Amino acid sequence: MRMCSIASGSSGNCIYVGSESTHLLVDAGISGKKITEGVEALGVSMQDIDGILITHEHNDHVNGLGVLARKYEIPIYATAGTIRAIRNMGSLGAIDGALFQTIRQQEKFTVKDIMVNTLPISHDAAEPVAYKFACDGKRMAVVTDLGTYDDVTTASLQQMDVILMEANHDIRMLEAGPYPYPLKRRILGDSGHLCNEASGQLLCALLHDHMKTIMLGHLSRENNLPELAYETVRLEITNGDNPYRADDFQILVANRSERSKVIEV
Repeated sequence: MRMCSIASGSSGNCIYVGSESTHLLVDAGISGKKITEGVEALGVSMQDIDGILITHEHNDHVNGLGVLARKYEIPIYATAGTIRAIRNMGSLGAIDGALFQTIRQQEKFTVKDIMVNTLPISHDAAEPVAYKFACDGKRMAVVTDLGTYDDVTTASLQQMDVILMEANHDIRMLEAGPYPYPLKRRILGDSGHLCNEASGQLLCALLHDHMKTIMLGHLSRENNLPELAYETVRLEITNGDNPYRADDFQILVANRSERSKVIEV
């Protein structure tokens, strides 16, 4: 399996996950043109994309969905609540209802040779989920937009080979920044986003000897810096209650607007 972030940040998200025969996108929150360019740079045609898996209906996760659906007729996987919210969004234009494939939280389903499992997350959306992937004994996960996590979250994310984990904001930058107070409270709340420290603390509960790569994603443009997210998470891992140090793992930071390196396992 392989994973590549085409874009990941508060301004737009699209992650590629695939195998030799199966090609999936998690979210379509940037323009259809940029998604197409990112996919083709991986040596994959948009006609080869087997599904778009939507985490939730916020603009930074669905902005390009209408264009892709109309141009390529790709199946769209999402929960019932997310599908209702998407179909009520006038900004996306018309989407053929036959393309929507309804999934349930904590439900497993297969797309060709990839097993997909959904994980409910705490976010202020209709029915949001994160996604886990398994193929030939390899496991990956894309986990963003969670204001908090619990024992179910940590239990569900054990034994991942690769994980893209949200590290959205630095608390001090957010509190001192220009956002209005209600938006700051929303981001900091249990239905908002994970700060750098919380991201590192969650990762501490997921580390194991065979984890290959951690990619930090969904960074805020205004309230975080790639170097700050990277160093904060590294510090949490090294100083955390676990037998590992940050140097034991490859830790990357996904760019908001540029394709990441391809991670293969």
